Amino acid sequence: MMLSRYFDYYPTLGERVYYADGAKIIGRAELGDHVNIWFNTVVRADVNFIKIGKNTNIQDLCMLHVTEINSLTIGENTSLGHSVILHGCKIGNGCLIGMGAIILDGAEIGDNCLVAAGSLVTPGKKFPAGSMIKGRPAVVERPLSAEEIERVSNHYKAYVVYKDQYLRMGETHGTDQEKLPNKG
Repeated sequence: MMLSRYFDYYPTLGERVYYADGAKIIGRAELGDHVNIWFNTVVRADVNFIKIGKNTNIQDLCMLHVTEINSLTIGENTSLGHSVILHGCKIGNGCLIGMGAIILDGAEIGDNCLVAAGSLVTPGKKFPAGSMIKGRPAVVERPLSAEEIERVSNHYKAYVVYKDQYLRMGETHGTDQEKLPNKG
């Protein structure tokens, strides 16, 4: 089952949310309008809550989890690249979190930040808005330019289009095997 309860907690979904085949959304997960959760991603809101803001995309193979102390909040218009791990942290609006990045308990990423692919944000680390965040452990490399902020904060728009394309194909959550062309 793709949507699962945890005790008496059930996921809540906004309007025109898409979750792909293999995605698991569990417990106290709140997804805003137009959120899209891609193939084989886990959103595990069991011992605390996860809130995902509108238009945000969580790409293939991401892992989102919490602790009893640290919930997980992702702002609006944010993109998580493939295989991102978020654990009990806070991500601002208009961010782009690069593929394979890991952001740990109590960390905070300000609005309109770019976290470079493969970066490791250590527990409790806080980063200001408009930063290029990079490394293992991650540090602020420099402030983003106005042009970079424009590009990063609008990255989500492509995924809203992709989500709408999947929904137009008549899918509510993943590949519709009956609509695939006959390969025989």
